[in-house]
Amino acid sequence: MLLTKLNGKIAFLSTYPPRECGLATFTQDLITAIDQLSLIDTGVIAINNSQKYRYDSKVIAEIKQYEKKDYIRIANELNDSDVDLLVIEHEYGIFGGKYGDYILDMVYNVKIPVVTTLHTIQSEPDMKHRKIIEALGRMSEKIITMAKNTKQILQTVYKVDPDKIQVIHHGVPKMLFEPRESLKEKYGYENRRIISTFGLLGPGKGLEHGIEAVAKVIRDHRDVLYLILGQTHPALGEAGVSYRKMLEDLVDKLDLKANVKFINKYLSKEEIIQYLQLSDIYMTPYLNKDQAVSGTMAYAAGYGKAIVSTPYLYAQEMLSNGRGLLAQFNNPDSLAGCINTILLEPDKQAIMERETMKIGRTMYWDKIAKQYIEVFLKIIQPVPEIRAV
Repeated sequence: MLLTKLNGKIAFLSTYPPRECGLATFTQDLITAIDQLSLIDTGVIAINNSQKYRYDSKVIAEIKQYEKKDYIRIANELNDSDVDLLVIEHEYGIFGGKYGDYILDMVYNVKIPVVTTLHTIQSEPDMKHRKIIEALGRMSEKIITMAKNTKQILQTVYKVDPDKIQVIHHGVPKMLFEPRESLKEKYGYENRRIISTFGLLGPGKGLEHGIEAVAKVIRDHRDVLYLILGQTHPALGEAGVSYRKMLEDLVDKLDLKANVKFINKYLSKEEIIQYLQLSDIYMTPYLNKDQAVSGTMAYAAGYGKAIVSTPYLYAQEMLSNGRGLLAQFNNPDSLAGCINTILLEPDKQAIMERETMKIGRTMYWDKIAKQYIEVFLKIIQPVPEIRAV
């Protein structure tokens, strides 16, 4: 598929719906918000795995994830197009090669400016991981990260020029707020206190620890219901199926069928937001301490939830200043203690929700899109230097 000429300026390299992937949803939401401002034109270079996808007209080109030559081909097509800027949505698992190093074949060959958004930043990378991000840091005009506390890591571990680093929050869809209790009634959860986790399921989510924590919590709070929302990550294949089966078996073993419910489907944004709004606590028991962003936690913040989480990078920043509680990694007792604190102290829960909402209001996509556009325009339409006469 040849690169279509853009009437405008910006091409995003990313997965894209209907591919079921958090990065795809992020890119679609960002582009939709940018397009609504009618300041620049956008297109997508979609990264395909082994499946075939029917994309909408926003996709101007496609790359086969595991075809090294495709990355060079697209770089050359970009050089011959009127695209002014390439935005790389970087996550290790979506590019071909060792740790996704085929992306370097593109950045070494493309001649237009590049901006890279990092969705994972490892604080203790091996040499190969480090070399990839170092190269992207050198070749990009800007490196966008979604948490302030990753700036120091980028500077010290990956030698990224601090002037290149830009912090922009993960965006959140802005939708009508509905009362928690009426939504509980709508979904059949009246008189229940709801804990929820949503997203594509896989071993790194640590949901087994969340389930074990709920087993401890219900000793004193029989009305608690833990909703595990989302289908198994399609990229995981049998490993994902095995993980879900392990979770279901754990629920049976702990006799939690009345207190843990799986909603096994790929949720729409509307469904996600309604489930968040009816939740009393949002929980991310994730295992990866280097996780630089969590779209699910961003959504929870956007809708003013009291949040319990393990202390991965993004959680440390988002839950500071009274916006939530941090539990220890791999520790159901610690998670249960945090949950019990919120359940037993409604005043504390109300304070958390109020403080989380303060930051959440700054994260709606219309506000985030303006920040991205400002970065892009400074690169493609630089202000002329005024020299003293």
